[in-house]
Amino acid sequence: MLEVLQYSFIQNALIAGILISIAAGIIGSLVVVNKITFLTGGIAHSSYGGIGLAIYLGIPVLFGATIFAVLTAIIIAIITLKNRTRIDAIIGIMWASGMAIGIIFVDLTPGYNVDLMSYLFGSIIAVSNEDLIFMSLLDFFIIFIILFFYKQILAVSYDSEFASLRGINVKFFYTLILILAALCVVAAIKAVGLILVIALLTIPTYLAETFANKLSSMMMISSILATIFTIIGLIVSYVYDISSGASIIMVSVIILTVVKLIGLKR
Repeated sequence: MLEVLQYSFIQNALIAGILISIAAGIIGSLVVVNKITFLTGGIAHSSYGGIGLAIYLGIPVLFGATIFAVLTAIIIAIITLKNRTRIDAIIGIMWASGMAIGIIFVDLTPGYNVDLMSYLFGSIIAVSNEDLIFMSLLDFFIIFIILFFYKQILAVSYDSEFASLRGINVKFFYTLILILAALCVVAAIKAVGLILVIALLTIPTYLAETFANKLSSMMMISSILATIFTIIGLIVSYVYDISSGASIIMVSVIILTVVKLIGLKR
């Protein structure tokens, strides 16, 4: 089994899995605490438009998806801050339109034939060195933002009214959290794809809540759990020759179920 580590694509997959897990653990904690899972799902699927646009323009896919996802996050933040009564309809519209835009641009690209399933369900073994650089920079950026604005993000996440009374710009930090979620989604596309990315953001955090009593602890535990799930999922994917994204998520679900069942018995 260990001999597979000599292959560069396996090494890249493991490094990417660790980098993505760090980001997913941190951002997943914010997504769960702020109850914006549905919003993040909308951003994830809307970013498919950026993938299609990048393919059409011949630019790096992750770059196109990043720009599209961040713009979507800003638009969603502006709309939801002004009109929370129709959030579900707004997200549904942006979700569908983003996917449609991506498909149309891919169809319009002359002579382009690609397995779009890899973007929907992930293909971590196809990670390139450029992707690893992007993921590394993303991790450093996320960690820097969290360390620098931890108190403000903590206040906004748990009690936005109190944070506003303390003079914290709630709108800014709410938008910042959505932008960070968008960046994390783009990074995770390579690992688990757009369809399964929300599971990677929420399952480790949901399990980490059992062991953590504060946000910082939840972030660290979530990152560790996400790393474990990813590595085991990659092993299962290699042994049984199945999709890496689906393997990672199924490992996460099984471990979560076992832990919760043990907790209920106790």
